[in-house]
Amino acid sequence: MSPAKKKELTIEEGFKHLEDAVQKMDSEDISLEESFAVYEKAMQVLKSTRKKIDEVEKKVMVVNDNGDREEFQ
Repeated sequence: MSPAKKKELTIEEGFKHLEDAVQKMDSEDISLEESFAVYEKAMQVLKSTRKKIDEVEKKVMVVNDNGDREEFQ
């Protein structure tokens, strides 16, 4: 599949992928090469997931004590 056609992971899917990556790297059955490949993919997922979280945080508004809306901090 070309990079432009890859399905973007949701935030939840990103977290699941990262949890799976940690479990794989903790396994004694994984080779060093496989571990590096899992790590590199996890870093890509982490970057993408962090970007999505940042976008959501920018959209979130909170209501302050006066009843006014302000940006989430």
